[in-house]
This record gives sequence, structure tokens and C-alpha cells, in this order.
Amino acid sequence: MIYLDNSATTKPYPEVVESFRQVSEKYYGNPSSVHSFGTEAEKLLRMAKQQAASLLHVHEDEIVFTSGGTEGNNTAIKGIALAHQNRGKHIITTQIEHPSVLEACTALERLGFDVTYLPVNKQGIVSVEDVKNAITKDTILISIMHVNNELGTIQPIKEVGAIAKQHPKLFFHVDHVQGFGKVSIPLHDSGIDLCTISGHKIHGLKGTGLLYIKRNTTIFPLMHGGDQEMGYRSGTENLAGIVSLVKAIRLYFDHANTRTNHVKRLNEKLRACLSEINGLVINTPDHDYVDHILNFSLPGFKPEVVIHALGEKEIYISTKSACSSKQPDESVVLAACGLDKAITKSGLRVSLAYDNCEEDIEAFCEALKMIRNQLSEVMG
Repeated sequence: MIYLDNSATTKPYPEVVESFRQVSEKYYGNPSSVHSFGTEAEKLLRMAKQQAASLLHVHEDEIVFTSGGTEGNNTAIKGIALAHQNRGKHIITTQIEHPSVLEACTALERLGFDVTYLPVNKQGIVSVEDVKNAITKDTILISIMHVNNELGTIQPIKEVGAIAKQHPKLFFHVDHVQGFGKVSIPLHDSGIDLCTISGHKIHGLKGTGLLYIKRNTTIFPLMHGGDQEMGYRSGTENLAGIVSLVKAIRLYFDHANTRTNHVKRLNEKLRACLSEINGLVINTPDHDYVDHILNFSLPGFKPEVVIHALGEKEIYISTKSACSSKQPDESVVLAACGLDKAITKSGLRVSLAYDNCEEDIEAFCEALKMIRNQLSEVMG
């Protein structure tokens, strides 16, 4: 099997799975219980938060553990909007955000909020000047992803953060799900007030993640109950998932340098191989992008047909975000880049990880060439 869909999810580290198992078996007490067994669980929870804070270079009380990217994005966007609507009801985002951001904004529009969806250029990058010009006296939130999940392009977060700093009544949220561990951004003194991270994109487990909430940032919690997680997210903590998440973060950071170089070499080989396929168009630009994502199109060929044909050879890639890939329409991201319909409706995404190898790339490219030729014959 050749797995090249790591932006949808990654294979968990064995150590992460083992930490989840051990905590589930030995520390299954409720951290909120007052007896000693619950206290032991609460101590482990506190240790996990301390370690996460140390790894991210933030304060312990700035971390809220979540179930992943979707919850983190919804909590940040809706939490700010509902808490600060008396200050203004204007939100700024881009046209190429993850569905969990776009749909959260759409939901807020139904509640009377005004949302500006900024365009991007052909490379999928938002203009810093457009962000600056979109700010009004009613703007309370800017939400922009760091790395686009389809194209792999890197947004100018540092520059937007500098603009956000000039507006003390405005909050800046970053969806860091695809960029975390690949492209670093300092959370302190960067203008970022909220930042979303997901565990299963860095070889952690599904259902784990965290939301960075800068000190003195007030949000309206989406979950009410027992006031766990400092009142930001009520509900019994997923202790085993939290410990495994912190383990995944530490392991990912430990191997970041060597594995980054490895993935970079794979990306270069992939680009070279794909460039040899007749009619194929590479959509990911050759600058301001991450190495683990490469988007391309085969105009005239339905991406679902190509994916199923590759799947029969046990080679797995994807079309769009896994959260929207079952929708047959064209890629919203590629359309926002102003690309031709033939390209936006035939987009495919390869996403790499450290455990891929050059042989995987060679086998994938050979299979893709063969499938393209076979489909061409069938289609005449």
C-alpha cells in the first residue's frame, strides 16, 4: 500500500498509540473527581498541559484541549463573535479557508454578522493590503489559515499579525492545522490571539487537538457544564487523547529537521515526475508553499475516476479537503485562484509524510501515467 493522503490524516506514531493505551488502562479516573484516583488523573492532565505549553512556548493557561481542528476553529470564531458582538459584527476571512471556518462564518451571517471573504491571487495567497483595507470600526475578528489544505500555499501570517496589532479591539485567529510542525510561527508577540492545532495531522490520534487562546482574550464558550478547561470547554477531559497529543507534538518536533529535508526531496522528485505526464498541470506554485502538499490537475479526467483507479492499485491520494471531498463540485480553492473550469474540476492532491519514500513516488507516477493512458483510450 502507498498512502499519499497525509493532509487528510496521518498514521499515528506507535508511541502515541501506546501512550493512549497506558493512560486508558492506568489513569481512567475522572480528573474532576475528588478522590485520590481522580486526583492522579488530574495531576497527569496538568503535567500534559505544562509540557504542551513548554513545547509551544506559551503559558499553561493559554492552552485549551479540544477534539481537533473543526472544534478549535468553531470555538475561536463563534466564541469571539458571540463575546464581542456589542463591539462590532464584522469578520474578515478568505475565500479559501477550510470548511470549518467558512461554514462557521456562514452560520454567523445568519445571526446578523457581516463577513468579508477576501479573494486570493493565482497562487492562492491573500493580499496583506486587502486585509488592511477590509478592516472597519466594526471589525472584531480576522481568521486566516497559515497553510492551505489543498494547494499548500503559505499565507502572510506575520504581516497580517502586524496589522492586527495596530487594532487592539480586533482579534486574530489562525487555523494552523496544516502548517503546524511544518512551518513555524511564534504565538507570542506575533499578533495572534487564537490558534488551532489538530493531532491527527502530525501522527497523533483523531479526536485530539488544542486551541491557543492568548491571555486576556475573552470568548463565549460553546460547551457549558462543569467548567472544565478553565470554563472554555466543559465536559470530562479525554485524558488519554490529551497525553497522546502532547506525545505526538514532542515526537514531531524531535524529528522535524531531518524529516523536513526528506519530505522536501520527495516533493522535488514528485514535481519532476509529474511534469513528464502529458497534459498534467501542477497547481501548487513553486514558491511560498509547504513541501508536504502538491496539487495538480488532469483536465478532461474526473478526479474521482482517477482516485478509484489508483485505489485499485492500493495507491491513495485525494481531491480536496477530506471534509468536502465527497461533494462532486469543483474545488472552491482552485476556483478562487481564478483557474479555468477544466482545472478546477479535475484537481488532485498528493500529501506526503516522513514515512513515504522515493519508491512510493516512482510507483505512484508510473501508475498515474498508465491510468491516464488507459482512460484516454477509453474516452477516444
